[in-house]
Amino acid sequence: MAGKTVVLSSNTAQILKRMGARIRKARLRRNLSMEILAKQANISNFTLSSIEKGMSSVSIGAYASVLTVLGLDKDFELIALDEEGKKQFWENNLRRRERASRW
Repeated sequence: MAGKTVVLSSNTAQILKRMGARIRKARLRRNLSMEILAKQANISNFTLSSIEKGMSSVSIGAYASVLTVLGLDKDFELIALDEEGKKQFWENNLRRRERASRW
């Protein structure tokens, strides 16, 4: 069964490409071959190559695994950190919502 194709905005595609390039540079700085990093991250060489190209077809779990092996998992934890949203929440004295409303 084929997976769904996600159409990305050009901005999002560029972000993924830059992230892939940064991952590649981090690998090279650590003097790791693609084979070693892929093995340690429990992914294929093809998947690692796709990550370094910034392909959107790669699972977020594969990206997370590579970042963990490279010691960059703390950076991964910063994704979707909504400090501005939290600040606005408390400034507006909104009640805390445990879940989204049905409507």
